[in-house]
Amino acid sequence: MIGKLTGIILEKNPPEILLEVGGIGYEILCPMSSFYAMSDEKQLSLYTHLSIKEDAHDLYGFVSKDEKTLFRELIRVNGIGPKVALAILSHLDIVSLMNAVANEDDVLLAKTPGIGKKTAQKLIVELKDRLEKLELSNQNHQNIKTNPNTNSNTKQASAALQALGFKAKESERMLAVINDKTLSTEDIIRLALKNK
Repeated sequence: MIGKLTGIILEKNPPEILLEVGGIGYEILCPMSSFYAMSDEKQLSLYTHLSIKEDAHDLYGFVSKDEKTLFRELIRVNGIGPKVALAILSHLDIVSLMNAVANEDDVLLAKTPGIGKKTAQKLIVELKDRLEKLELSNQNHQNIKTNPNTNSNTKQASAALQALGFKAKESERMLAVINDKTLSTEDIIRLALKNK
């Protein structure tokens, strides 16, 4: 397994770079966040993950060890392959992804190309507990901000309002004025309809 490579960048063609290490050129697929971190450097170190399939051996590279760790968590989710995981990390940085999972923000996750609403919900279910326990090397990446207004009854009420024909933004506006966290889903829906 190739865990880390340090070399000279010969070519950049997002999402791929050609990195020369000891006279050998490695084609490495990287998320866009790694491309932004590279800037105009010629010398580069990347943490890598080697994916072996019947028809391909692909090498994925990350500027930070935390990105690689998160990538490996993503590909453990059933139905998420390395290319989709790369797209997720290109769309969301580490903190945004962890916050989206912690706050069950399937709408933000579903904005990633190749991810639909069902896949986003699946990601949340499978990753929520694992990401809370995940040890990351950069302490800034550990700062997950959960939305205090989020509780399961409010989420269910929002889904019910959308099923009744209200748009997502409209239902959020109706629910925003309800601060009582002890209410049942039915009571929240009743109050929200009064706030219409």
